[in-house]
Amino acid sequence: MLAGVMLAAAGEIWQTTSQREKELELLFIGDQFRLAITSYHDAAQGGTATSRYPETLEHLLEDKRGPKPLRHLRKIFLDPMTNRFEWGVVEQESGGITGVYSLSTLQPIKRGNFPKAYSQFEKAQNYQDWQFVHAEAASAKSINDRDASQSPGSSSNPFERPATSPVDNPFSQPPSPERRNPFENR
Repeated sequence: MLAGVMLAAAGEIWQTTSQREKELELLFIGDQFRLAITSYHDAAQGGTATSRYPETLEHLLEDKRGPKPLRHLRKIFLDPMTNRFEWGVVEQESGGITGVYSLSTLQPIKRGNFPKAYSQFEKAQNYQDWQFVHAEAASAKSINDRDASQSPGSSSNPFERPATSPVDNPFSQPPSPERRNPFENR
């Protein structure tokens, strides 16, 4: 009986740890989609194309609006919460995808310590409330105006490391004291 209780406790700990890891992965992947949508929107080539949003997520893989195709995203990522390639999309009324979100209805474990750009995630009831939306679509302020007002060396990407940091990918190595993941609880 004691072994059964201990196995149940170990299973619950493993499940919680697994969900926390999936949350970190979702935050990273969601931000990759947000950055790709921003790149697509800002990539009006040769002054002939107007800034607009992609009609499908596949347009992020190969942008054929100009003479030279651009790749804003290397692949459509798997949603770590649902284990499917299907994502919810945030669309403008006039058409075009401005953001993505997971289709999972699970309640998030992470409730705080989000980067400023994602502070609204603290109030999320489920993962569908974690919407990774292009900043210009969320507010009327232009990305270029925001970039111009930032201090030198700062970035619009809340996950980007400073230029002096030798580590670019928060998933490439186990955490160390000098390199902290911005989504981990302290």
